[in-house]
Amino acid sequence: MAVIAKDMNKSFSKAHEMVKKAEDVKIYSHIDCDGISAGAILSLTLDRLEIEHEIEFITLDMIPELKKENELTIFSDLGSGQNLDHFITSESKVLILDHHPPLRKISSGGSGFLEINPHYHGIDGSFQVSGGGMCYLLGRTFKFYDLSWIGVLSAVGDMQNNLSGKLVGVNEEILKDGINNSLIESTNDLTIYGRQTRPIFVALSYFGDVNLPITNNRNEAIEFLKKLDIPIKNGKKQRTLYDLSLDEKKRIFTELVRMMSRAVPSRYVKYIPRLVSGDIYEFLEEQKHSPLRDASEFSTAINACSRHKNPEIALKVLKGDRSMALDEMELLGKQHRRYLAQKMEWIQEENRIKSLKNLQYFQGNGIKSEVIGTIAGMILSYGDWRKPMIGFTQISDVNNDLKVSLRCSRLLALDGINFGQLINKVAAKVGGSGGGHAVACGAYIPGDKQEQFLKLFNEYLDGVL
Repeated sequence: MAVIAKDMNKSFSKAHEMVKKAEDVKIYSHIDCDGISAGAILSLTLDRLEIEHEIEFITLDMIPELKKENELTIFSDLGSGQNLDHFITSESKVLILDHHPPLRKISSGGSGFLEINPHYHGIDGSFQVSGGGMCYLLGRTFKFYDLSWIGVLSAVGDMQNNLSGKLVGVNEEILKDGINNSLIESTNDLTIYGRQTRPIFVALSYFGDVNLPITNNRNEAIEFLKKLDIPIKNGKKQRTLYDLSLDEKKRIFTELVRMMSRAVPSRYVKYIPRLVSGDIYEFLEEQKHSPLRDASEFSTAINACSRHKNPEIALKVLKGDRSMALDEMELLGKQHRRYLAQKMEWIQEENRIKSLKNLQYFQGNGIKSEVIGTIAGMILSYGDWRKPMIGFTQISDVNNDLKVSLRCSRLLALDGINFGQLINKVAAKVGGSGGGHAVACGAYIPGDKQEQFLKLFNEYLDGVL
């Protein structure tokens, strides 16, 4: 790969030898779409090599309690930003495949501890390669090119195409592997979520980077399509975005760009086309009109499993178990959507959205910490798109600390604000920690520091928005 430095390829060669010689492996992977995808790639690789292994999906706070019991321990989509001294000093071998900014200096692997991270090699792990992508690069050293589609899925699930509208860097090279092996098709299309499964008027009603008349209003979305002379049904069947002709999609694109351009300050207008269209990724071995056919919808299905603490179901589906596990994934998806709808209704009925000069927030105690970010993103379309939306919820009944999640319109990030970096600074000032992406990030802070956190965050944004 042209984008991968020679010394990074050398590190993967060392990792290849570490894995090939191991007889007993434990994998710890992050419990989100990227982490589960990363774990699936590693597990499939070890299955094919007939190497005995276990896999466990964890949250970052669990790392200090982990024990070193196996000949080789692999950390995927985590480990670079955490203290692993109790593993580094052990006799067992350790391999880290992560894309988050690392704490340690680059390691050679000579002591049995090898950390491979794109940041060591001038590659930005926030948008050029995901945790799953790093694990695919290891699998590729064994010629397992057919795992490339999971590398693409992990990048989309980690929102690495969110601002550019396409996969770039190492992600693009992994995508090419998938295309060359007839596993993936990539085309430029309307980037409206639900292209395989949602009726087009429903999908349009959820289009919420900027509040439009169609936002959260299905009747308005139907009228929008009527004015464009786009039927919403084929006979009795509701049409999805996947069913529309190229000419119909062009009409939608033109009208959405026109409407959005009139609804935003002039400095944002140049970014509008990027919100409406971009590259989409189809998995060709999945059935058409299935939520697993489209990378964005597939990643949502995986996240539904992880956020309801059932990552093993997603793992089974990724590894090819399409019998009971697929039914369980579908059931979890329905439960997930029902839970989100109930909490959204509660927030609105209780008028829980509060507004400050530069931000808006809601107190979501009682909402699962795993889904507070999803709800913050959904509730953003009911608030002011010009301000980030922050949600707070208690981590647990026995822990007074707060989980903080932030979501914002992509326009703010395209205009240069990186909320992932900002939330890290603010959380640190109140005794917490945070990070994430420009448009979606989070933090953990002490339970009595919410007001101070909000005050500091509001002040940081003065003159920025």
